[in-house]
Amino acid sequence: MRLSKFLLPTLREVPSEAEIPSHQLMLRAGLIRKLASGVYSFLPLGLKALKKIENIVRDSMDSHDAQELLMSAVLPKEYFETSGRWEVFGPEMFRLKDRAGRDFCLGPTHEEIFTDTVKNTIKSYKQLPVTLYQIQTKYRDERRPRFGVIRSREFIMKDAYSFDTNEEGLDISYKNMYDAYREAFDKMGLEYLIVDADSGAMGGSGSQEFMVKSDVGEDTIAYCSCGFCSNIEKAACVPEAIETNEDIFDIEKIYTPHSRTIEELTEFLGTTADKFAKTLLYNSDGKIVAVMVRGDREVNETKLANYLGSINLELASPDDVVKTTGAAVGFAGPVNLGVDVLVDNEVALMKNFVVGANETEYHFKNVNINKDFTPTYVGDFRNIEEGNICPVCKKERISTCQGIEVGHIFKLGTKYSKSMDCKFLDENGKEQIPIMGCYGIGVTRCMAAIIEQSSDESGIIWPVSVAPYHVIVVPVNTKNEEQVKLAEEIYSELKKNGIEVLLDDRNERAGVKFKDADLIGMPLRINVGKGAADGLVELVTRKDLSVKELSAADAIKEAIEYINNNK
Repeated sequence: MRLSKFLLPTLREVPSEAEIPSHQLMLRAGLIRKLASGVYSFLPLGLKALKKIENIVRDSMDSHDAQELLMSAVLPKEYFETSGRWEVFGPEMFRLKDRAGRDFCLGPTHEEIFTDTVKNTIKSYKQLPVTLYQIQTKYRDERRPRFGVIRSREFIMKDAYSFDTNEEGLDISYKNMYDAYREAFDKMGLEYLIVDADSGAMGGSGSQEFMVKSDVGEDTIAYCSCGFCSNIEKAACVPEAIETNEDIFDIEKIYTPHSRTIEELTEFLGTTADKFAKTLLYNSDGKIVAVMVRGDREVNETKLANYLGSINLELASPDDVVKTTGAAVGFAGPVNLGVDVLVDNEVALMKNFVVGANETEYHFKNVNINKDFTPTYVGDFRNIEEGNICPVCKKERISTCQGIEVGHIFKLGTKYSKSMDCKFLDENGKEQIPIMGCYGIGVTRCMAAIIEQSSDESGIIWPVSVAPYHVIVVPVNTKNEEQVKLAEEIYSELKKNGIEVLLDDRNERAGVKFKDADLIGMPLRINVGKGAADGLVELVTRKDLSVKELSAADAIKEAIEYINNNK
């Protein structure tokens, strides 16, 4: 492809809306353009890379006996009502009505639709197991779209669903998809971790995420040298008691003016955060509940929502806090509170701690569980943190890092097949319910993750397997006939050998061409300059910017070998 005919609107300046490297580079390199918040168009260069990622995913799925189909993105309400998820998705679901007033949504996911397809097409155990998948656009009305295509409202996803006759079969299908995912992400050149995860709105038991390490990742991964690796949403916490030999004292109300936060209280009382127990109020589907964690810990809202079975969980509004406690925000406490009080395991080990007094500018000190208040439930309600004890080996200390989720696999069990009345006849002619698995890959998100891991200050560094083109040939001076002629010969020869190649035949300064070449990041660049008269060119490797001066023939040969060996 000749750049003089190619739609490549590169940008010199970093767009103000772009916060992270992948978003900046996808805009600057002309891969995408924004239509609305969280909604993007893919331009030719971006689409070529996207299709390469899709094909890697498709090849991995096909090689592991999954079958591709394509479902509608416009889905009737009835299917989600049958499974009970029409309300579970809440405001993230794009909802619409047709001209007859019938309710639909833009598909956020397709468990119900795949299950209905199997229900209507598979009748016997002889037709199982089966794994079906599609690569299709999904829609979720994110509260806060950000980071370009990493968290957007429209995105391309590969979703697959397995159907088995029993749990043992599900284990095999799950492992099969696990292997397919590793194969796909390896082929994309991604460095990733496989972490235990929460199943969220999808339901089910076993769940693992494929996470790409990245400083801009929205997920936090906890891991240990023993092999434990988990999303902090899922990671269990080992309660750590603070050793003390002090006696149990009587509760005492203390005046704490202008001290709402833990930081203000520690300064005012001259103590440390682990001597406090924070009481936070949440609204769970219209019901106010309280949860307590140690002053130096954070509430894990996923664990809390799972315990409560919440569809919508959010911090209580200031008005609700005042109505419930009779005090301003910052002074809530468990004593005589009047709502369910959920206590983290660690708080249950504390003695003589400080809590809010449900009275503005007052706290209680020397508070003790079962003496001054009785919790509704004691359990694991906090986030695991760097330096905590590993919940698996119970010896080593946890490390944490940020990650971008690019894939997620679930063991769904019969959650959807049962609610959708999907059945098959077993070998004895009896009706049984198939056991399901669910497997997703964020295709557009994979592109951003690749760029996050494979870029530098000059631009993208595409792995060969997903590069839109393999080589860019740059005649330095398009007014020099020898340079143009040799560049054309190299361009033609590479194309004949199946190499995807760009020819920068634009009438631009060499510096502009080189900057654009580094920005769009093709694996190899062949500069045709002053040495053209002697048949010499420069072969530049984008990954390390190494330069070799070679004959044109040798440059072509090395380029072909490099690309073919790294596909």
